[in-house]
Amino acid sequence: MTVSLVPRTDDIDVCLVLDELKTHGQVWREIDGGLANEATVIEWIIEGQFNKPVQIVAFNTAEGWSRDVTEDIAGKLLDLNRQGTALGEAARDFVERVTGERPIVAV
Repeated sequence: MTVSLVPRTDDIDVCLVLDELKTHGQVWREIDGGLANEATVIEWIIEGQFNKPVQIVAFNTAEGWSRDVTEDIAGKLLDLNRQGTALGEAARDFVERVTGERPIVAV
């Protein structure tokens, strides 16, 4: 029997964002546990609530997995942009850096 140090309380996917701050370097940003999901991270990147998102990691302790979802999130942001969602400067930079494609700038 394997005992986990991480309690299995919820079967949810959690996202963490490694953000580059101008004065403090790269930090894992704090997000309320109830908001640390893909939809909120995407919304906050669009709104510019992250300075320079570098990496996004998702995990689910109940299912026992974790993975880098940086490219997935950048792709979803690019798709949203192509469907008419305006992206802030940090979001546009993130998408271009990760996907190599330049998002549309809505005026």
